[in-house]
Amino acid sequence: MTSDPEPPEAAEPGALDAHGALDAPDTHGAPGASALLALQRATHATLQLLAAELAVLGLTASEINALANLSDGRARTASELGAAVGTRPTTLTGVLDRLEQRGHITRGARAGDRRSVLVELTASGRQAADTVRRTVTGLEHRALRDLTPAQVDGFHAVLLALTKASA
Repeated sequence: MTSDPEPPEAAEPGALDAHGALDAPDTHGAPGASALLALQRATHATLQLLAAELAVLGLTASEINALANLSDGRARTASELGAAVGTRPTTLTGVLDRLEQRGHITRGARAGDRRSVLVELTASGRQAADTVRRTVTGLEHRALRDLTPAQVDGFHAVLLALTKASA
């Protein structure tokens, strides 16, 4: 009498396969689902919601991101802003060109270092950035209100790990 082979043991949720990928289909947030695919879905949903809520400003997602990062009113070098928004310098140049054409920012040489470009909000840029900041903050509060501080901290830890891995 032969016995049937035992089924393979189920991988633990989040286990990696032989290629370093999650050994589970993306099941929209189920244990073992791909964190990267879930992040991509959340990013797209967030960008669509922000675009709808900020449509009156007529900004692209990259312009919204730049204004959000400038919303504290502190001038930044183009390099600092590029690092904050996570954009390549060539992409950031186009974003800054459009924001400057709309009258939302000015660019000039940094005192003591003419090679550095300093980006500052104008009065209309401060108004747009304030609107962006309020909208982003409101969305974040709505999205995270049912999470514990530990869950939010864990989310930030995942984002930091992904950012470091892609650097």
